[in-house]
Amino acid sequence: MVYRKRTGRKNQNDHGEEIIRVPLPDRRSGQLFGVIEQALGSGWMDVRCEDGNVRRCRIPGKLKRRMWMRVGDVVIVQPWPVQSDKRGDIVYRYTRTQVDWLLRRGKISHDFLTGGESLF
Repeated sequence: MVYRKRTGRKNQNDHGEEIIRVPLPDRRSGQLFGVIEQALGSGWMDVRCEDGNVRRCRIPGKLKRRMWMRVGDVVIVQPWPVQSDKRGDIVYRYTRTQVDWLLRRGKISHDFLTGGESLF
């Protein structure tokens, strides 16, 4: 078994750039970026998705217990198989640092965050 000596460089590659692991929507399963528009209570939110639809999304129990969701948060939405344009589940909520990374990489645009229609 080979052991590596810790060099004190946490989350950095050989070039000195910081590595940030940000989950992206799985396009094969239909996941989308979304922005929370309204909190409805009982674990339900109205979310404006990147395809232009406003979906009523549920917060699953494991996320409800682990993190708070607020209006304006960027999330990943998994549309339901039935009523896919009206309902969905919130799969992941991005932190502010992760949203800045998505903006820098061009994955989302500032217009999408503020209520504009275009994603790019």
